[in-house]
Amino acid sequence: MTETQKGLIALLIVQTSWGLLPLYYKAMDHVPAMEVLAHRTLWTFVLFGLWILLQGRLGELRALLSGPRLKKVMPAAFLISINWGVFIYAVQAGQALEAAFGYYIFPLVATLIGLVIFKEPLRGLQYPALVLAALAVVVLGVGLGAPPWMALVLALTFSAYGAIKKSLDAGPVISVTAEVAFLAPLALVYLVGAALWGWGGSEEQAAGVFGRDLTDSFLLLLAGVFTGGPLIFFASAARRLTYTVVGMGQYWNSTLQFLLAVLVFAEPFTHWHAVAMPLIWAALVLYTLEALRQERAARRTRRRSTSSSTVSTVSK
Repeated sequence: MTETQKGLIALLIVQTSWGLLPLYYKAMDHVPAMEVLAHRTLWTFVLFGLWILLQGRLGELRALLSGPRLKKVMPAAFLISINWGVFIYAVQAGQALEAAFGYYIFPLVATLIGLVIFKEPLRGLQYPALVLAALAVVVLGVGLGAPPWMALVLALTFSAYGAIKKSLDAGPVISVTAEVAFLAPLALVYLVGAALWGWGGSEEQAAGVFGRDLTDSFLLLLAGVFTGGPLIFFASAARRLTYTVVGMGQYWNSTLQFLLAVLVFAEPFTHWHAVAMPLIWAALVLYTLEALRQERAARRTRRRSTSSSTVSTVSK
């Protein structure tokens, strides 16, 4: 098996895992979203902390949490926490379709952030892709009577998170470990409050369920596995595949979430969704074609550069 094939398998595993994650949060909809988020943060820290310890990389983690890069770890931690929390709430509140919409528009929002923050110019088909995505958001906002706030928050927080990670000189596993390590004390305080004083609880969602019910306790422990496991496969895929191919995998994740929302959770798919979703899919087709075109151009440039270097070396 080639390295590329290994990368593609890892990418399929991670994106399928993320795409099916709403099933887990739906099964935990009797637990407050903030409590599920706190458990996800805490057990991801435990899992990744053990992983880093076994790899002998605690020094890297300490350097990330004590050096100047902490200024990037902190906002990244809060952004991913908001993203996780909104996603959990969306699924529990019967808004998994809107969450899927948010992750569909994420690549396009990321392109816009690249334009504004990193001064990366738009090219070719990216222009109509962004126009179609904006039109889809307007259609949903007008048709449903309010902007798709959860979708926009998910897309914006994940895009901003990615922008910070782009400038953070650390691998995905070690950087996520640093982020959850920063948040773990807050998560622990919240879980103690939920257990002792019922923080976040209601008549429909009892607080402090961990330790009271064996099944719920086990499922909450799995939150760390469901977060950390896919990220390890993601790191494997990212090492072996181009950034463009890794980015395309996001569409499979979003499509699985979309199918779960409509076919399994039976969320209402209105005629407004029937107009907006094809606009998004058309935008993603244009975005993908442009990304592939740019990747082919970059490969040709690298080949010419390599050939020129070889000829220059031989002539000497």
